[in-house]
Amino acid sequence: MGAKFIFTTLGLVLTVVQAFGAVYYVATDGKDSNPGSKEKPFASLNKANKVVTAGDTVWIRGGVYELKDTVFYERYKMTAGILLTASGESDDNRIHYLAYPCERPIFDGAKLPVGEGVKSSDGTAKGAMYTSPIVISAKYLHLKGFEVRNTPMKHNSNSGIFLYASKHIFLEQIDSHHNAGPGFFANDGAADGGGHIFLNCDAHDNYDPDGWQGDGENADGFGAHYQKPGEGDTTKFIGCRAWWNSDDGFDFINQEFPVVVENCYAMGNGYSNYGLGNPTSGNGYGIKMGQSTFGTGHHLIKYCVAWKNKASGFYANYTNAGSTWLNNTAYNNGDRSFSMASALYAEDGKTRLTEVSPLTGDNAHVLKNNIAFPNKLSQIGECWEYIPSQGINHYVDCPAGENNTWNLKLDLTVDDFESLDDPSTTVTGKDLSTIAGILGPRNADGSLPNVDFLKLKKGSRAIDKGEDLGFPFAGDSPDLGAYEYGMPSSSPAAAPSCPVEPSSSSAAGLSSAAASSAATPGSSADPRHSGPDPESILPHIGFSGEPSTSAHVFDMQGRYLGSLQAEQLRGSSANRNALEAALRARFKNPGAYIVRQGNNLQRVNVK
Repeated sequence: MGAKFIFTTLGLVLTVVQAFGAVYYVATDGKDSNPGSKEKPFASLNKANKVVTAGDTVWIRGGVYELKDTVFYERYKMTAGILLTASGESDDNRIHYLAYPCERPIFDGAKLPVGEGVKSSDGTAKGAMYTSPIVISAKYLHLKGFEVRNTPMKHNSNSGIFLYASKHIFLEQIDSHHNAGPGFFANDGAADGGGHIFLNCDAHDNYDPDGWQGDGENADGFGAHYQKPGEGDTTKFIGCRAWWNSDDGFDFINQEFPVVVENCYAMGNGYSNYGLGNPTSGNGYGIKMGQSTFGTGHHLIKYCVAWKNKASGFYANYTNAGSTWLNNTAYNNGDRSFSMASALYAEDGKTRLTEVSPLTGDNAHVLKNNIAFPNKLSQIGECWEYIPSQGINHYVDCPAGENNTWNLKLDLTVDDFESLDDPSTTVTGKDLSTIAGILGPRNADGSLPNVDFLKLKKGSRAIDKGEDLGFPFAGDSPDLGAYEYGMPSSSPAAAPSCPVEPSSSSAAGLSSAAASSAATPGSSADPRHSGPDPESILPHIGFSGEPSTSAHVFDMQGRYLGSLQAEQLRGSSANRNALEAALRARFKNPGAYIVRQGNNLQRVNVK
């Protein structure tokens, strides 16, 4: 469990941002000639993009926004239904594009006029190689709570949301599905790019049929690519899910800067049409962490689950840089549970020196506390080495990791798990996002459903078999796999159903789950119900005064800094100054801190 719980709770804080700048509104019945007020909203985010500055908030009312026109983006020679170029200034001074509380905006690209999408653009909107409903080329934005769907294509696949040369974009609770290309594509091929956070986002049922590169070749769920060695900041995928995408769930080919994938799920990738179709060019890997050719793409994958993918669950994709794989669970994938296939490249990052070669020493893959069920592996323990120019074609010993099911010779069975039964393992031809299960509706705050699927049961042979990696655990030692037996559930308390009109006296104690709850698409809830006034519920979050023996502290990037113990917290639940003093004494540096005490969170500015 450990850090996956930390980052889920981080989202509770980051979603309740206080807006200090101007506030605008966008609605399906608005007009771009309007002033953008709640009573007279804009009609489009393109209009909002023209007027916002750092610190501003744009509230997006519920309903279906049919995107019928495009903007030509000269810098990348592509077209966009919505082009966001206005930037914030810092993590504490972003521009926010947020779904109005209790409402669900849906951006539908079915009627978008797309470019020809041929191999190279002719530099015009008609000949544009790519078209996306939402294109972001900016810094320090926060987008939350809406859907993007039905992106069309002609010859080349088109992403639902495309990030180009952007920095520190925070995407939260966004569902990108049924697009003719990737759900999310971050192209960070510019200096000082990256540093994005994808929190509790879903990418599913994306399929690019019969494109010029092949049938289903490019429709990944999530992609981060083209970030150069040593440039920018780490991009993180936290609590995200990818399923029924025709290519891969997560793919980071040509990504030379580290990526973190934490508490994420990948299921049934390589298939289409709710699992009924089998595109000929879809690769079908769950989480694919390559291909780094400069040897700098050392990624971190922890507490993730991959199952029922057409190919391998976890795949290194012939990378030149070893990644770190901690406490992951692979179940019933079509090819291998874990495949650490690697190769060696020259310093130019282009010339491939070996076809297949194990990575060793400090560059080797690190695998600890993982579950492979069954133990089907490739390039682990015994590696095939193939160097045609030297006449080498043989098997050699290579790193096998530590405290994994294969090292411990644990051939787990159904009796080691609470459940192996979930709609995702049995249902095809239906939209899994609407069916209760591990890929079904999320909790009110956007966190993952709390189900028994693939969790360890009492007496499981995988309990207490792991190595202590510095994350919280129950029992004598950490467990294997993505779920720690005996740890309390991280699921939030149920949020009140909408609409809710909090009084001024209760607003400060309203949970972020209540603030972010939204009507489920297709439900009887009115997507345009007025609900609570957003300014009345978002600015405040604080301790309830419930006793707790410690508090966890994070920075605004979600990095765990340490904890405050009971003696340091004494008096802080009733006195914010006491908490600020405790943080100053413990961490020394001024700045903004995120503090979690039990299920309560707050942001504290230390001067």
